[in-house]
Amino acid sequence: MSGEISSRRRKAAVGFIFATALMDIVSMGIMIPVLPNLVKSFVGGDTARAADYSMVFAITWGLMQFLCSPVQGMLSDRFGRRPILLMSVFGLGVDYVFMALAPTLAWLFVGRVINGITSASFSTANAYIADVTEPQNRAKAYGLIGAAFGVGFILGPIVGGWLGSYNLRWPFYLSAALALVNWLYGFFVLPESLPPERRSRTLDWRSANPLGSLNLLASKPGLLLLAAVYFLYQLAHNVFPSIFVLFVGHRFGWGPKEASFMLVATGVASIIVQATLVGPAVKRLGERRAMLVGLASEALGLAIYAFAPTPLTFYAGVVFGALSGLIGPGLQGLMTRRVDGSEQGRLQGANSAMVGIAAIIGPGLYLSLLAFAVRQEGTLGLPGLPILVACFLCLISLAVAWRFARPVPVVRDTTTAA
Repeated sequence: MSGEISSRRRKAAVGFIFATALMDIVSMGIMIPVLPNLVKSFVGGDTARAADYSMVFAITWGLMQFLCSPVQGMLSDRFGRRPILLMSVFGLGVDYVFMALAPTLAWLFVGRVINGITSASFSTANAYIADVTEPQNRAKAYGLIGAAFGVGFILGPIVGGWLGSYNLRWPFYLSAALALVNWLYGFFVLPESLPPERRSRTLDWRSANPLGSLNLLASKPGLLLLAAVYFLYQLAHNVFPSIFVLFVGHRFGWGPKEASFMLVATGVASIIVQATLVGPAVKRLGERRAMLVGLASEALGLAIYAFAPTPLTFYAGVVFGALSGLIGPGLQGLMTRRVDGSEQGRLQGANSAMVGIAAIIGPGLYLSLLAFAVRQEGTLGLPGLPILVACFLCLISLAVAWRFARPVPVVRDTTTAA
């Protein structure tokens, strides 16, 4: 499967994919303390208007992910992973410069649209991992990408908050510099993972339609149900990006510093799980059971967050939340086994489209639930209502996975030349 790339170059390539994922997550982490304040500066310090615009920005970003991820996946299946990845990383770097220079809110909004498009490179990055690793090793490789999320959510908020305290534009310039350095590294180091004989013969624009891309999920036995597990988990996981700062500020009176401590603790725990536990757990338990353990742990962690009466109890949820790192590698391993090499990009594009749908639905759902819970706190007494709803969604995902997620033999690559 991966004999086209030497072992040494394969390691360098996976290192580039890790750096690409890390860059995307650092940029998202930087946005947490910086973007709302930059938006607020454009509306005269009006917090309510800033919240409205921030919701529009978040939904638009998710919409761009939804629309563009299948397109990138299809293009990478046709033309190879390397050019699509490099264009995405370069575009991300240019976009950060654009946002740093934005003179108006409208310009900043355009930059956020472009950011959603260029950040859709996750679909191609995941397809690259599927190309260069054997099926039995994919969960471990996806665990490495998961570790990038942990590192990114430590570095991003810290760097964004620190630089942003001096100038709200500086974090964008730093992100641009890191992205362009990453692009240069990839330009000289990254090999192509998908040889011409294994690529799609044509551009099927119907498969690039974000809804049409779901046809692939329906065309493979069991794949649509695994996709449902993935979507429900992503929707549940979207609760904290949507409400975290507002929730902990209301529930515990936390300011930016206290909130950043929690984000750092979450990132450290995630790194430990991804770097040390995912590989051995998947090897010992198998992809299915590792995924089930992760989903159960995530549901338990969300329940703790929802009902925590004190900050110390709230922190206890971090341990169980970190074990959700078993979900992605196990689930990706099960899903990639069901498609051949020429369809890995389409699969990851469809998965990223579902992430985009979750990012569209999540902010409106959870922010409206938080507003309702706060207004009715005197009678309802449950400020953690949105987190409880996320817990319920995670339990549904666990039930579907328990019933329908089964390992299958690897699909043979039907596009390989004889």
